[in-house]
Amino acid sequence: MPPARSAGWSDDWSSTIPGYIEVRGARENNLKNVSLDIPKKKITVFTGVSGSGKSSLAFGTIAAESQRLFNETYPAFIQSLLPSYGQPDADSIANMSAAIVVDQQQLGGNSRSTVGTATDLHTLLRLLYTRIGEPAVGNAKELSFNDPQGMCPECEGIGHAAEIDLDRLLDRDKSLNEGAIRFPTFEVDTIYWGYFVGSGLFDNDKALRDFTEQEWQDFLHLPSKKVKVKMGGTGTVNVTYEGLLPKFRRLYVTKGADQLQPHLRGPYREVVTTGPCKHCEGSRLNAAARECRIEGTGIADCAAMQLSDLAEFVRTITEPSVGPLVSALLTRLDNLVHIGLGYLTLDRPTTTLSGGESQRLKLVRHLSSSLTDMTYVFDEPGVGLHPQDVQRLNELLIGLRDKGNTVLVVEHRPAVMAIADHLVDMGPAAGQHGGEVVFQGEFAGLRESGTLTGEHLDSSQPVKAEVRKPDGKLSITGADSHNLRDVSVDIPTGVLTAVTGVAGAGKSTLIREHLVAVHPDVVFINQHVTRGSKRSNPATYTGILDPIRKAFATANKVSAALFSANSKGACPDCQGLGLIYTDLAHLEPVVSTCETCQGKRFNADVLKHTLRGRDISEVLRMSVTDALEFFTEPAIAPVLRAMEDVGLGYLTLWQPLSTLSGGERQRLKLALELEKTGQVYVLEEPTTGLHMNDVDKLVGLLDRLVDNGSTVVVIEHNLDVIARADWVVDLGPGAGRDGGQVVFEGPPAKLLKSRKSVTAKYLAQHQKGSAGKG
Repeated sequence: MPPARSAGWSDDWSSTIPGYIEVRGARENNLKNVSLDIPKKKITVFTGVSGSGKSSLAFGTIAAESQRLFNETYPAFIQSLLPSYGQPDADSIANMSAAIVVDQQQLGGNSRSTVGTATDLHTLLRLLYTRIGEPAVGNAKELSFNDPQGMCPECEGIGHAAEIDLDRLLDRDKSLNEGAIRFPTFEVDTIYWGYFVGSGLFDNDKALRDFTEQEWQDFLHLPSKKVKVKMGGTGTVNVTYEGLLPKFRRLYVTKGADQLQPHLRGPYREVVTTGPCKHCEGSRLNAAARECRIEGTGIADCAAMQLSDLAEFVRTITEPSVGPLVSALLTRLDNLVHIGLGYLTLDRPTTTLSGGESQRLKLVRHLSSSLTDMTYVFDEPGVGLHPQDVQRLNELLIGLRDKGNTVLVVEHRPAVMAIADHLVDMGPAAGQHGGEVVFQGEFAGLRESGTLTGEHLDSSQPVKAEVRKPDGKLSITGADSHNLRDVSVDIPTGVLTAVTGVAGAGKSTLIREHLVAVHPDVVFINQHVTRGSKRSNPATYTGILDPIRKAFATANKVSAALFSANSKGACPDCQGLGLIYTDLAHLEPVVSTCETCQGKRFNADVLKHTLRGRDISEVLRMSVTDALEFFTEPAIAPVLRAMEDVGLGYLTLWQPLSTLSGGERQRLKLALELEKTGQVYVLEEPTTGLHMNDVDKLVGLLDRLVDNGSTVVVIEHNLDVIARADWVVDLGPGAGRDGGQVVFEGPPAKLLKSRKSVTAKYLAQHQKGSAGKG
């Protein structure tokens, strides 16, 4: 029998009527034989603590099965080109429509990928200029910075160039032996220095200013030359010599400062300056493309406008022949503005967008679609949104539903839960202690349900009354990147600081670019952990796998190499994966449990060795919580305790990193930092993926870091985190050109009294226990 329904539903709840998505016996990941009916053409929000199974149900079961079945409608060859979705572990899933997943994955791409290219708005704009621009161009490619016909020949359509300042890189009064190259990796006695002095091309005791023209050319610009280099006492080796500038560009400039090791970022920024291409002034386009204009405005001018301003410009175009183009442009632009992204520009690189911004850009693609009766599955669409912007998000979700679509949302924000037609709360806890439906029904019922979610709906962290006193400061002076307006601010050290403001106010620019640039030793903890291979897991990432193997080796007096599934101990048939992958050419590969090792990944001889009654496979399948009870070894227990403290006790030691959410990856990084002292940490939206109950734990962890003598800076919208900070830096007052200013600095209690801060208004509402306000 289907579960009882809340009052107010007029539909026939019979399981034979396809008014509901029927899930029966779902066992994906930690789901415990879950059966439920989800109303179609309604908004259903899945809630529950982190690791409770809500994503396994919404994404791993419902969305995965819909996408798998949809792909099966194509011929086998086409299926081989499409993403592969395995069949979820469930008895049956019925009455589904085609699913569209809108996740938090950042829009990928490279320096050529922009908001304009990702949304196809630049394509529409090029067509518009091709039709009515003057002087006329032959085709749309002549207006594209990604095509040789339209790109700037100097920067090849990139729009910016990195210049190396030779006067800062070199001391011309010194010789190579005296350290003429002023960069850490080229100092005397380094390997790179050795290539130059051992090349035989120069007098190593001659000052650079005395080099001949040929020596200077070879030293700086020689592209490549086979030479024999003397390498100390090892004799000579044949190497390819390249000049200092091509070598420096290859090693460092192509990566950029953010990708370098922390100790190299400061020296790099002293030597390299990055700015707009002098030939095209950053427009990316050649002269002919720049000259084509509509009412005096070029296409590069349009790309540099805020989207809200661009919409107003497009409205002024009244030429009847391009009416449909103008209408299509305005529809997409107005949707972007309405969803709170009006501060973006078309030339903004997609690599600079946050996960929340990326998700909202994806959402806009579907708003003007004529398709109906689809199933949209959202992964925390409220991520990265200031409480002020959540109402706009809700309007969009309601709009999708009212067009006749089924909207499934995994979300922690009460404000999004409040608009749901139906709620499914998973729990009661995480990992093996979750995987059950603990409540179904309407929002009012959830308040009274007694679940962890229900208990937190009307609770809030009190604003901290007594704050810590700082022991110093980190100064940022004259920050003017993007929309920042000559911002100077001091970040106090020895305390917890929250940097707040609406999306697009300039928070990330201020901290990620300027604070890290001025203070390169800052430890930046974002949500990116290398996903690695199928063999990467928490045990390998945290480094505890080696001491676990050593503990087994010592107890059994054998080699530690035996206890590696990637080495001697691996099952010979599955090579330590525990699974057998059978390639069926154009069809989906079949994945089955290895019959030899029964999925245990080790060979039989290894599994005979035990530690306190458990073999290595049993130990690595433990959750962090269970492993903490099992291990007493000093090299293992503290790491497990830190993972437990950051709310990851439900993870298993062997869970693939590829299955972790962005928030889980960030907390895994955080776990490795808990016992360190004297660091400066920057965390970017650490509450992403966290249930309200887990946010309370996170606040305690941040306090613990500060109490250990560290400085913590969080870029955050969560009002509970802001309330418990010692210091708040609020940017705004709006987004884009309406932001970029510090509107408040001080403790959170004083923020409540600020009339300029939008954040203050919502923090005050939150303190009254107004669930649904943010």
